[in-house]
Formats: sequence, C-alpha cells, structure tokens
Amino acid sequence: MRCLFATLLLALSCATLPAAAADLPDLGGRKVVVASENAYPPLQFIDHSGKAVGWEYDALAAIAKRLDLEVSFRTLPWDSMIPAVAAGQVDVGMDGITIRDDRRDKVDFSDPYMRSEMVMLVRADETRFSDAAGFVQTPDALVGSQAGTTAFYVVVYDLLDGNEANRRIKLYETFSDSLTALEAGTIDMVLTNSAAGHGYVLAHPDRLKIVGDALGTEDFGFIFPKGSDLVAPFNAAIAALKADGTLKGLDQTWFVERETAE
Repeated sequence: MRCLFATLLLALSCATLPAAAADLPDLGGRKVVVASENAYPPLQFIDHSGKAVGWEYDALAAIAKRLDLEVSFRTLPWDSMIPAVAAGQVDVGMDGITIRDDRRDKVDFSDPYMRSEMVMLVRADETRFSDAAGFVQTPDALVGSQAGTTAFYVVVYDLLDGNEANRRIKLYETFSDSLTALEAGTIDMVLTNSAAGHGYVLAHPDRLKIVGDALGTEDFGFIFPKGSDLVAPFNAAIAALKADGTLKGLDQTWFVERETAE
C-alpha cells in the first residue's frame, strides 16, 4: 500500500533543543485541562492497554514540554466539546477539529497543525459505488455521521439535497459508533478526514477501503475559550514544531510506521 508520506524523516536529536525553542514563552508549569473524545484514530484513541494515545497526544506533549505546561485530560463527546471549551470548562479542545468561520463565533482557534482531505470510507466489499457521484446515484446507500461536524455538512450540502433530515443520513453519537455501523452493514459510507481514514484502512485493509477522490481539504486546530491567552503561546509552539520537523516526525510515527506495526 502506498505510504501517505514519501520521505522518511531523520530522528531528531534529544541532546539539545532547537534554536527556535529558545524564543518560546515559558508558562512556568501552568496547569491546563485539555479535552479529547478519544475516538478518532490515529489522531487520538484508546489503545489495547486502555491508554489514550495518538498523533494529537504526542503533539500536545511536545507543546507542553516547550511551553512548560502541566497538562491533564478530560474525555468529552464531540457534541459537548465546543460548548465546554466556549464555557471555559476546559482550557483546550483537541479532536481533529476543522477550523471554520462559523465556529470562530464560539471559540478561538490555534494556527493549523495539520491539513487533511475529506475521504469516503466504505466496506472493503462495496461494489455498488466507487465515488461520490455513484453514492448519490445509489438511493438505498446510507451514510453515517455526527450532527454538527464538517463531515455532516459536506454530506448534506455537497453530496445530497441540502435537507439535514434526509432519510439517507443516519446520526450517531460518536464517529466510532458510525464506524461500527458501517462494518455491520447498517450504513454504507462515512466521511472522514484522510488522516483518520487511512489509519482505519491501514489497520483493517480486509474490512475497509477509501473510494473516490478527496472532497476538499480541512485545516485542524486546537480550540480555546474566546480571548484565551494560550492561543499565542500554542501558535508559537506549533510554528517551532513545524520548523524543526517534530510534526512531520509524528506523521511518520502514526501514518507510516503504524502501517508496518498493524
């Protein structure tokens, strides 16, 4: 299977911090509560040992180290994530959250830490359709989604007829629930970002596949309560982690090496 990233990265030296790190703010061990759903591998999920892991956890750990933050985590379902952050119940939200203007009215975003394309995830034995047009023209094909997500709005307004109550859309509380329904045959397709979609296919190539062309791009960011003073330090840390190759190293770990391990 073609790897997501063509170039392997050299290991970063642990002996010294990159020069850019010297310019980052020192938050002096400030305590920060971060919310995650833990249902979106390989970005964040619960592994076989019961530990919360993933690309976002590793990125957050790197940010915390650079800024000197003491981080604790809180598990929240997707539909509670943005309201909880907006209300200041947690300091940061991470859940593969697409940066969108309509969400900026409720929360502040960091700069993007990842760009991903939206893809169609189907069962490996699906033969009725092989792209978005084919799905639309297969009237008995159903799609699973979470209300209020980017994937939901793409399905409603870009694929179907603009009716949010369209009978072809089945709503689920979590993405994991929709994935379970897909594998069980209750629904026939889910939309997901390419990072997570390829992660699922790499883990279960006999059960899942991606069909058709990408349906657009998403930029992911951390979210904060409006006016949070954490935004600027996080942006500085994200820029440093991009510059020194740390984020690309996480891509290697979670999207390339994970393929071999599965």
